[in-house]
Amino acid sequence: MGVAARLNAPRALLLWAALGAAAHIGPAPDPDDWWSYKDNLQGNFVPGPPFWGLVNAAWSLCAVGKRQSPVDVELKRVLYDPFLPPLRLSTGGEKLRGTLYNTGRHVSFLPAPRPVVNVSGGPLLYSHRLSELRLLFGARDGAGSEHRINHQGFSAEVQLIHFNQELYGNLSTASRGPNGLAILSLFVNVAGSSNPFLSRLLNRDTITRISYKNDAYFLQDLSLELLFPESFGFITYQGSLSTPPCSETVTWILIDRALNITSLQMHSLRLLSQNPPSQIFQSLSGNGRPLQPLAHRALRGNRDPRHPERRCRGPNYRLHVDGTPHGR
Repeated sequence: MGVAARLNAPRALLLWAALGAAAHIGPAPDPDDWWSYKDNLQGNFVPGPPFWGLVNAAWSLCAVGKRQSPVDVELKRVLYDPFLPPLRLSTGGEKLRGTLYNTGRHVSFLPAPRPVVNVSGGPLLYSHRLSELRLLFGARDGAGSEHRINHQGFSAEVQLIHFNQELYGNLSTASRGPNGLAILSLFVNVAGSSNPFLSRLLNRDTITRISYKNDAYFLQDLSLELLFPESFGFITYQGSLSTPPCSETVTWILIDRALNITSLQMHSLRLLSQNPPSQIFQSLSGNGRPLQPLAHRALRGNRDPRHPERRCRGPNYRLHVDGTPHGR
């Protein structure tokens, strides 16, 4: 049975009608870039999440995959694994630099080729190289993260996207192979204080440089370890990219202690446009994929859910930076 046949008739008819209309509007879109989080942009049909798996054969997993992301994590389903080692971050002792970029879908930080930033430990069997930091956020507080914990959303989600540098040469190749990708997710709430790393990205002088699609701004002297809480647990599961092609090669690691940014910083994010300045303003907010079924996949965590009151203490609950536990 084809992918289209798996949809109900009204949705399939809507797709074919929209495709026909799009064909008469102008040049054919780039098939590898023709997707959005909303079905209608500037009055034109652009495939939203329900249609990703239909418009490009290479994206079929978006429609029929069985290990898709994001998911709603019910803590009662998390299996305590006391043998999960702590997460390790390697920067070679250097500060991070790179380009903050408005892609029209996300706020994206693309690190420079040097220094190489690697993550290992936790559920990872290999060292994974940082390829992108991606920020997703909502139009209102408490709704904006892709993942949820016990049905609760967060105002934003920071995703650190890595590829397995021991088995693959780049992100694209790794996304098609087993043990290819690792994504660390940190949840964000709106509060009176702000995470020091996110403050560097979201201060007024920086965030206003990327107001429109394709705007970019170079940053340097960033300490990535400051993004992480002083102590934390994590939950891990096997899933997929949450954007096309929805490859099911991702080990997700969800940090269980949320970060904070201020209401002013969140407001600044919502003022970013997904369009260039020549087009009508449309907020970048709401840039997340809907939840996908967890089904029978395992959830593992390094904290015992039978004792949620216990604090994360000791080196196993800290990020190890270049071999040393980070924090006090």
